[in-house]
Amino acid sequence: MKNVDTETNSLNRLNDSVDSAWTRVLGRVSLQGGVKRMLVLVVIAFAIFAVLKPSVFLSGTNLRNIALNSPEIGVLAIAMMLAMLTGGIDLSLVATANLAAITMSTIYTAVAAGDPTLAEQSFPLILLAGIAVGVAGGCINGVLISVVGITPILATLGTMQIFNGIAIAWTGGKTLNGTPAALTAIGASTVGGIPTLFFVFILLAVAIGVMINRTPLGLRIQLQGANPTAARYSGIASQRTLMSTYVLTGLLSGIAGVFFIARNPTASADYGASYVLLVIVIAVLGGTNPNGGFATVLGVVLATLTLQIVSSGFTALRLSSYQYAIAQGTILVAAMAFDQVRWRSRRSQTKPAVQPT
Repeated sequence: MKNVDTETNSLNRLNDSVDSAWTRVLGRVSLQGGVKRMLVLVVIAFAIFAVLKPSVFLSGTNLRNIALNSPEIGVLAIAMMLAMLTGGIDLSLVATANLAAITMSTIYTAVAAGDPTLAEQSFPLILLAGIAVGVAGGCINGVLISVVGITPILATLGTMQIFNGIAIAWTGGKTLNGTPAALTAIGASTVGGIPTLFFVFILLAVAIGVMINRTPLGLRIQLQGANPTAARYSGIASQRTLMSTYVLTGLLSGIAGVFFIARNPTASADYGASYVLLVIVIAVLGGTNPNGGFATVLGVVLATLTLQIVSSGFTALRLSSYQYAIAQGTILVAAMAFDQVRWRSRRSQTKPAVQPT
């Protein structure tokens, strides 16, 4: 009887390993297709609005605004991509970023009230305080998901409400004013006419891309999302992997909070209220599998630019935010439907069968 059980367990592990490997193979194919699709969409979206409203859309101010608005949304979308890569999700990203921004503004205002010079000199510490708040939020999510075992969507929905509540109680529902001059200067500065924050965003995207594709942690995150059972049999510590992932999403949220007040020297509990849906749309549109296992940072960057171009184009055409929301939902549903049909077609045509012996 023990021999039968042993053979059955071995066969199950073999099937899990084959499924995991095959998922990753098809995932790579999907990633390549996702990046190509996004390149095409970027070009098409830009061309459409350039033709419809060239005087407004192609102006230097509008193009700079696209590059200036992209970083904060793009960083949050990359954070969402990391959570989805493990098969989870993080709905608390925007709330964490707002809490980080509120922390920085509050500290600066408190120090500046006593010594304005000291407040400006404390700029690096204020920056670190905001990022630390983001990391702390990520740690809380990580503990709830990896240790307590709460489903990611419920855990992060709960922390989103908690962080929002703390932010509202902290600010009294008001908008805070006060940001280090050095941070505001960075937010307003350009290099060759391109906002400095955009270059910082690209550097962060490259760093996350290298982490995912070139480090042991990145491999563990991908395997965790592709097939948790196979990952466990491969010796991957699921708790540690999930904890590390949500700490990273918290870190990126803290950085997004820095972008928030660098671009606009205010902080509030309701800033970017529509960003949660937007970053999910961007992550999925960029080629991230919502079920986990594969994603591409380049696809997310291109999806960020695409939706920013669409948003800017809608503004140039004087279309409402409700119409833009409809466009977001339509793009998300169409992209997911297209990916599912293509995935099933390729899997049914080429997946090898594993027969019991």
